[in-house]
Amino acid sequence: MLELDFEFKRADFSLRAVQVFDAPITGILGASGSGKSTLLALIAGLLKPQQGFIKLNGATLCDIQSKKWVPPYKRHIGLVFQDGQLLPHLTVRNNLLYGYNNILAAQRRFHLEAIVDLLEIGHLLERRPGNLSGGEKQRVALGRAVLYSPELLLLDEPLSALDERLKQQILPFFLRIYAECKIPMVYVTHALTELQFLTDSYFNVQDGKLISAD
Repeated sequence: MLELDFEFKRADFSLRAVQVFDAPITGILGASGSGKSTLLALIAGLLKPQQGFIKLNGATLCDIQSKKWVPPYKRHIGLVFQDGQLLPHLTVRNNLLYGYNNILAAQRRFHLEAIVDLLEIGHLLERRPGNLSGGEKQRVALGRAVLYSPELLLLDEPLSALDERLKQQILPFFLRIYAECKIPMVYVTHALTELQFLTDSYFNVQDGKLISAD
C-alpha cells in the first residue's frame, strides 16, 4: 500500500497529492506536462516535496516534518521508462542481471530463468539493446526491474514510443507480471485505453492535483 500526502512546488508548478494506492495496478492519467512523471519521481525519491509524507507498506520513505528521508537506492522501487534506458554496452542477459546482482541474495525473490520465460525473451539473451525492437526493449526493461525484486514498480509511459500493434502485444505482459510476481504497480500514461485494459483503479492529474477518476 502506498500512502501519499504531500505538496511539491517548482517555479510556477505545484502538485498536491493526498491519496492511498492499494490496488494491484494503479493508473495515473493526465496530459503531457500535467505532473505525472513528477509524481513518480517524488515516489522514487528523485525529487523531494516541500511538505508532507510518503509511505510504502507502512514504512516512511519521506516525512518533511520529522526530517525522515530514505534515498532512492534504499527505497527498493523499480522504474521502467518509456525508452527502457537499457545499458547499450551490455547484453540483454547482463542488463537483466544489473539490479539483481546489486541486491543481497536474501532479497532476491525471482530468478533469471523464470522471468525470461515469463516475458518470452530467452532468444534475446545474447543480443545487445541496439539489436532489439522497441517492444523487445520494453520487455527487457520490465524484466530488469522485476529481477531487482522491488516492493513497487513505477511505469512511466512505458508504451508511448510504440505503435498500436506493439502496444497490444506488450500490455498483457504487465498483467502477467502482477499475476505471477505479485508486485504492485503505478502505471502512468496519457492513454485511457491502456488503463482500461490494465485496471479499474486510476487517478487524473489535473490543475496540480491528484483526483480519483471514480
